[in-house]
Amino acid sequence: MEEEIAVKKPLKWYDAITMNVIFLAITLRSQTLTPLIVPLLVQQFVGDATKGTSYGNLRLVSLMVALLVQALAGQLSDRSTSRFGKRRPFILAGGVFEIVCFMAIGVIAGTMDGMAGYTALFAVIILSMVSSNIGHGAAQGLIPDLVPSEQRGRYSAIKAFFELPLPLILVAFTVSKMVSAGNIMGAIIFISVAMLIAVILTMFVRETPQKGPVEPMDWASIVRMVVMTLAFTGIILLVGWGVKQLLPFAQGLEGVRSTVLIAVIGVIGMLIAVALGVIASVRISLGKEASKRPAFTWWVINRLAFLVGANNLASFVLYFIQERFPQYQGSAAAGPTSRLMLAVGVAILIISIPSGWLTDKFGKKPLIFISGILASIGTLLVILTTNMTLIYVGGILIGLATGIFFVANWALGTEIVPQKEAGRWLGISNLAGAGAGAIGGYIGGPIGDGAGYVVLMGLYGFLFLFSTLALFRIKKPDASTALEA
Repeated sequence: MEEEIAVKKPLKWYDAITMNVIFLAITLRSQTLTPLIVPLLVQQFVGDATKGTSYGNLRLVSLMVALLVQALAGQLSDRSTSRFGKRRPFILAGGVFEIVCFMAIGVIAGTMDGMAGYTALFAVIILSMVSSNIGHGAAQGLIPDLVPSEQRGRYSAIKAFFELPLPLILVAFTVSKMVSAGNIMGAIIFISVAMLIAVILTMFVRETPQKGPVEPMDWASIVRMVVMTLAFTGIILLVGWGVKQLLPFAQGLEGVRSTVLIAVIGVIGMLIAVALGVIASVRISLGKEASKRPAFTWWVINRLAFLVGANNLASFVLYFIQERFPQYQGSAAAGPTSRLMLAVGVAILIISIPSGWLTDKFGKKPLIFISGILASIGTLLVILTTNMTLIYVGGILIGLATGIFFVANWALGTEIVPQKEAGRWLGISNLAGAGAGAIGGYIGGPIGDGAGYVVLMGLYGFLFLFSTLALFRIKKPDASTALEA
């Protein structure tokens, strides 16, 4: 049986809140910037013709920075001997710096235009990714550090509640109304206050300072992380270049043949980037350790494939609605976009807490399988209809699937990784979180510009199905491997 991290103090009811509230602020940030503010600013700065490609470039670079920073923060916090705890100092520093970045985005939105505005936005988003992932990488170690394995399904459910439905609902009723009215600075102030409150509450997590001796810093591992990030980025760039070279040929065909060929090119490109990117990156970052836990590689592939669909449906939904409904152009699309996100959020809210109980009772893999099928059905409904009500229904199905997936998949991951280095391994798992946006944005953006965002949404739906195939390769570590952890 895998070694359990000692819990120094009995868990109280409010520990589930203080351990997980930081994920509310982090996701509120991403659900404000990613589907609303940043796409609108990119469109404002570069115009309609290249908005998808420009946004995809921004997503690739910023998310690869996030991948590296989150992995490093996880490993550094694993070894922290601060008297304030292993994780909290990182969360505090990241939160304060993030608020500064929010203010800078507000200034850029109100004072700049053209390529100068795009360049400044690009730079600040990268800095924002650094700050948010310093805290994110450390925070992911709180549940493995402090919660016994038999309760992690429930605590993962609370994490999913804070990470998914609650921020989506808050965005729909507050931030989206500000953005629709052109009040971007008001939205920025709102998420800044939320980040400040979440950081303060997280400081009440009852961490026991880690006493020495701790394992020395593995500098070779850090070098591997840097190489991993460069390799993953290189694979995405190479695949994206190949897709861009093939698109003009496909666009030269007539009618349905052009659309089908573009879709095939996009799907193959994304699948290659997912599988090859994860396999190469995990082997580089973990070295020989990766071969001892092949389940970890397949868990990341499963997670990455699902999140390519889920994250990018949110990222490009504003452009999708502008294409599908001519009456919603510019900031007018923020309203229906946020309402669709609200439908997704309500569905996640309904299912997130029951998913923890279902995961503990019926097992993690059956729930993950169901989520992949359900999400693909929801995506199909979204792209086949021009009725906004039915699109909301499709969003509800995707939300139910996403809520189930986040709870069950994360609970499975906490069992697969070695407990003593949970921060490091779960930080590396951000290959899925960061890689999803990078793959879906960099490869998908040109497809959206060239073939339309309905086609692009269909590609993301196919990735949900592929995620279920990777699930069959995930097997828990045997007893001997577990003892080595």
